Amino acid sequence: MLEKLKPEIELIGRHLEVVRVVVAHEPIGIMKLAEVLGLPYHRVRYSLRVLEQQGYIRATPAGARATPEAHAVLRGLDAEIDDLIALLKQMKTGAAERPDPAGEP
Repeated sequence: MLEKLKPEIELIGRHLEVVRVVVAHEPIGIMKLAEVLGLPYHRVRYSLRVLEQQGYIRATPAGARATPEAHAVLRGLDAEIDDLIALLKQMKTGAAERPDPAGEP
């Protein structure tokens, strides 16, 4: 049931690493980005394309630049990850451990 979740999380993790490196080194070209990340060029290119489509990266003649939306995502990342961890813990413990929504025992 959850077998597809791990690769998706890993892909999102790669996208986040790309954003972090772009923020730290902007503007940065794709070859330099691949070198810094230690990833193949085609994977970095894919992440940049996805991030640009989502509005987190802007392509410029000098290289990739992070948008204000990317900075906002990074600022709120810890809270979002904490929310996901809480949800996964809730899933792990099962429905028997959750409080009744009606407040009944």
